[in-house]
Amino acid sequence: TVRCTECDHVHKVTPEAESEVERTVIVSQDGESFSTTVSVPPGERVRVGEEFIVETEEAIMQVRITDLETDAETRVSTADAGEVETFWTRAVDNVSVNVTLHPREGDPDDTRSLTAYLPGDYEFTIGETVTLGEDEFEVTNIHVREAAINRYPFEKLGNDGDTVLAKDVKRLYGYEEGTSRAWSAW
Repeated sequence: TVRCTECDHVHKVTPEAESEVERTVIVSQDGESFSTTVSVPPGERVRVGEEFIVETEEAIMQVRITDLETDAETRVSTADAGEVETFWTRAVDNVSVNVTLHPREGDPDDTRSLTAYLPGDYEFTIGETVTLGEDEFEVTNIHVREAAINRYPFEKLGNDGDTVLAKDVKRLYGYEEGTSRAWSAW
């Protein structure tokens, strides 16, 4: 019910439901992709880098927009949702982080890579020691994903105290703690 501000008469009114459009969402995670849909108000302004929740029968996921496709040959960084045909996204609630570990001592050829599976909001800080499973290392450098560069002062961070969320890491570098790869027959 609503009351008229001029005559104080009360009327019953059915509010107009805001219309929504259904759009295709492509979700990428660890080299695999799947398609689903999302309903959005057509006038809502959307941008690359924004995050939203996608619900499917298999999972509920937080995703970040990596591209907006407005037609078969056009991708834009911002648009009204009604103009978007496909939202290209990356899952960011649980992510894989590529890590390069250098030995603190011994042969630099013993550098190795590993992949860590972490919550997207896990923080890495330059200069801090991190333990992931059996690996313990000091974080020395972080390369930021292109879609997240606007959240950080530089694409490559390496100053003590610089912090990056796991969902924004392209690659993380560090020195192994307490390892010596020197070989001895004794």
